[in-house]
Amino acid sequence: QVQVVESGGGLAQPGGSLRLSCAASGITLDYYTIGWFRQAPGKEREGVSCIRSSDGSASYADSVRGRFTISRDNAKNTVYLQMNSLKPEDTAVYYCATDCSDYRAEYWGQGTQVTVSS
Repeated sequence: QVQVVESGGGLAQPGGSLRLSCAASGITLDYYTIGWFRQAPGKEREGVSCIRSSDGSASYADSVRGRFTISRDNAKNTVYLQMNSLKPEDTAVYYCATDCSDYRAEYWGQGTQVTVSS
């Protein structure tokens, strides 16, 4: 049985940092391209960042480039999203999934809430 679980969300002040984790059981994340997505209330889900299985290359949405960093720890079967210089507009539920494209992703986590507020 495959399980993908996000963690690390919470409340942060503007300018603060959080690190999200995406851990899996039943699959080896290193074999997958992993994407982070987010959905704010009343808005469509958007891709935030992606790390490819083929070469480890990463990509970022313009809105987070330079502030967020995606990485893998294969020994822990975990993908991270380090979020720095957080802004109120980063408030959303964050999901990880097994593709850069949400319509292709086979496995999804349940999401973790990130709230950026003073």
